Parts: sequence; C-alpha cells; structure tokens
Amino acid sequence: MGLGRETIVRAALGLLNEVGLDGLTLRRLAVELDVQAPALYWHVRNKAELLDGMAAAIVGDAFDGLEAPRRGESWVEWTAETARRLRDTMLAYRDGPRVLSGAYLAHVSGRPLELALRTLCDAGFSVRDAARGITTVYSYVQGFTAEEQATAPPAADPGRFPLAARAHADLVADSDARFEHGLHLLLSGLRLSRFGG
Repeated sequence: MGLGRETIVRAALGLLNEVGLDGLTLRRLAVELDVQAPALYWHVRNKAELLDGMAAAIVGDAFDGLEAPRRGESWVEWTAETARRLRDTMLAYRDGPRVLSGAYLAHVSGRPLELALRTLCDAGFSVRDAARGITTVYSYVQGFTAEEQATAPPAADPGRFPLAARAHADLVADSDARFEHGLHLLLSGLRLSRFGG
C-alpha cells in the first residue's frame, strides 16, 4: 500500500495508543512508517493537520453506518446510542478525546449531523434548538471521556471535606454508570427544553 493520507492517519492512530498524544511526533511517525520525515509533508503539513485527520477518522469510525432511528425508537434512545458510540470510539484510543478537543465540531458534519438534526427536528425541536442540543451532547461526551482517561483525583481530607471524601469513591468508580447518569440528565433537560421555550 502506498503512502497516502489515510495510511498516515491510521498509522498515527496506532502510534497514539503506544506513545500518547504528547509522544506523537511526525518524526516518530515517519520511523513507524519507515519513511523519511519529509515524505509525510506531501500529505500532512504539520502535526495540527495530522490531528485534524485523526479526529476526522475517529468521528468517521464512530458514526460509520449510522442510520436514522428505527421504527419505534425515540429520539432520546437514538441520541443516547449515538453518544455511546462516540464515547466507545474515543476510548478505543489513548488520548482519543484530546485529539477531538482541538478539532471542535468540524468533523461532526455531513450525514451524521444531518441525521441528528433531522431526528430532533422530527421530534419537535427547531433547527436552532436541535443544533444546540446536539453540540451540547457532543461536548458532554468529549469532556466526560477526556476526564475518564485522565488520572483520578486524590481523595479529599475527610476531616476538612467530609462530603467530598464520601463522594470520592463514586467520582472515580463505575465510569459507565456515571456516564449514563449524566447522559440521562442531559437528555431529560433537552426533552424539557422543548416545552420551556
């Protein structure tokens, strides 16, 4: 297979799992691909452009095969499942959420965005409120997943901060349950916003 942008991006994602975002350099990637570093510049001008391609690949993988809600599937169920797909794909890569954090929402466009907007608009949201809702869900997933991959905070001093100390175990354990709880709160608020104006 020739050296092309897709090959470079996929190799970078593989290397990301080994060295993390801070250890990922174009020079190291060139070694991984067994090419001279200047060969990469024909396809990616710099690390920022490489990260842009990596973010696009992660989002593309997350939403590959995404379809409109099935018959009987609510917009809440569909949006929750879409959020879970994005989280799972980000977690498949070391520092995956950090890769996406610099990409803003440029890659959550085209068909996935259209499907998300259509799903919410069909449920009674305006285009503006649907767009705001989708970007809020995306930001929640990206932020939660970034925190999930970060180093857990130390426990608080129970003598000074008894409630924080009691809460610590829940704050660092069972990330799936915490994710689902936050997603439920977010989608419940989004549901209520249709009636609040």
